Amino acid sequence: AVLRPEGRRLVNEVTGAVSQLKAEQAAAVRAGRAPAHCIPPRGTGITPQGLIQRFRAMPPERRNQDVVDALRQWMVERHPCRS
Repeated sequence: AVLRPEGRRLVNEVTGAVSQLKAEQAAAVRAGRAPAHCIPPRGTGITPQGLIQRFRAMPPERRNQDVVDALRQWMVERHPCRS
């Protein structure tokens, strides 16, 4: 199925946000710090349906936050680091 332009923009924004979070994770490890999350090298487990459910479940006061910040919070919950 062909995504509408707004759907493609969301996919691109989420893909970029995940790349940024993975880079932050790698930088923390290189610096000897514990990363905030441990996203696996392949896949985040984010599905379009899960993403929409997650965004819809956000309290109204958090709905206008940056996509990177929203995903960062989700990845901390979804992919915690094991000690």
